[in-house]
Amino acid sequence: MGHDVDLADVQGNILRGYRKKYVRHLVLSIHDAASARLWLKNASSGDGALAPQVTTAAPWDEKPSTCLNVGLSHRGLRVLGVDAVSLASFPHEFVGGMASRALKLGDVGPSDPSQWKSEWRDPRGVHLVVTVHADDVAQLDDVTERITGPKNSRAFVELARLDGVGFDEGYVHFGYRDNIAEPHFEFIRDPQDRPDCQPLVEVGAVLLGYANPVEDVRWEVPEPRVLGFNGSFNAFRVLEQRVVEFEEFLSEAADTIMSDPLGEELLPLGTENTWQPPVSRREALREMVAAKILGRWRSGVPLELSPLSPTPDPPIDYGRFNAFGFADDPNGLRCPMASHVRRCNPRDGRIVQRNTNHARRLVRRGIPYGPPFNPEAPDDVERGLLGVFLCGSLIAQYEAVQYDWVNLGLQDPRITGTNDPVIGNNDAQFSSFTLPVGDSSIQLRGFPRFVHTRGGEYLFLPSLSALRYLGALGH
Repeated sequence: MGHDVDLADVQGNILRGYRKKYVRHLVLSIHDAASARLWLKNASSGDGALAPQVTTAAPWDEKPSTCLNVGLSHRGLRVLGVDAVSLASFPHEFVGGMASRALKLGDVGPSDPSQWKSEWRDPRGVHLVVTVHADDVAQLDDVTERITGPKNSRAFVELARLDGVGFDEGYVHFGYRDNIAEPHFEFIRDPQDRPDCQPLVEVGAVLLGYANPVEDVRWEVPEPRVLGFNGSFNAFRVLEQRVVEFEEFLSEAADTIMSDPLGEELLPLGTENTWQPPVSRREALREMVAAKILGRWRSGVPLELSPLSPTPDPPIDYGRFNAFGFADDPNGLRCPMASHVRRCNPRDGRIVQRNTNHARRLVRRGIPYGPPFNPEAPDDVERGLLGVFLCGSLIAQYEAVQYDWVNLGLQDPRITGTNDPVIGNNDAQFSSFTLPVGDSSIQLRGFPRFVHTRGGEYLFLPSLSALRYLGALGH
């Protein structure tokens, strides 16, 4: 049962977010296994004098200034000394690693692993990613020094440090407000969570050893139980967001709609004058396209609750941003079937793959990297999202979403064969997006891929007991 979870044994950030402005992911290779095991032992000891401590999910009276998590690759577990029987008990997609799953994930063309950043192709291998969350950069630097500084120079080789900075109100580079819809877990409720009309989610969706949203199924716990129980998997992704191309697409799409008679039915003339502030017809259509391909206005207001305006009157309170479903919009007239949010979280909508509507929920802890985009001075500086996607089964949750829903559109035969317009593996020769308008539709075609994978790895987030177990190997 979810209420039996020992929160002090679970790594923090799995069941609730830290909501820190600064994040640093230290991509590390193990240089000396004994020294690395000692660091894991010290980091899970409860003694902050020995090492920065891994943050747990136990409630706190006062939020700590820094939080820390540890994820290990399958190769990292092997280097630490985990035996062959135990290594073989992990799911095969984790054993193979993210790069081996490129076709399932849509990592082809510019996202092919051969094009990834050097740290993800380093022959020494990514063995662990240590993530530090902090209120300011000085705190990040202090904790980083305690992990990769002279004291631990034998333990790790630093392959990369990936810094992310949260934008105000949760916006990301594409201009959307992100991380609005996160699973709410049975018996575990963060008082800062927004109300949500979706069902509560079993903790087994992200923690091994518990019932999960797939009826009568439990994800297998790797052996020995002390290593696998209360653990979670993380699909860690470095996702470059091609903002210039994205904004150009919105302009081209707006021009297409302005020349189409159906455009006046999609957004009745003069509606843009009721927005706050009022905008030009072309700008309104740009924002309408941005909303239709995502499923929300860039402010986060759901299309299902406000199909014609990002600033409805009366306003929709932020607390109601998840108070909607798709059952009453079967043809996608308000929120298109092919939109990003409807693909990735079908809610109560009717889909072909019955009983999977709520079975593939993921916990997302992404944060932007790179400088904010200035539309007045477009540049080619790399920017994107450091994505953390947590689940109990990589193949049945994360990969199923990416393969079945994002890049195949198996939810509904009307979108099958198309890709997610925002994050999908689109090719300008074949890409298309359908905007239903009454009994007809407007077709948008010829847009490129807007998100390129620049690296990543499948990681296992062990429990605190498991970290201590790993720290004791060899003794």
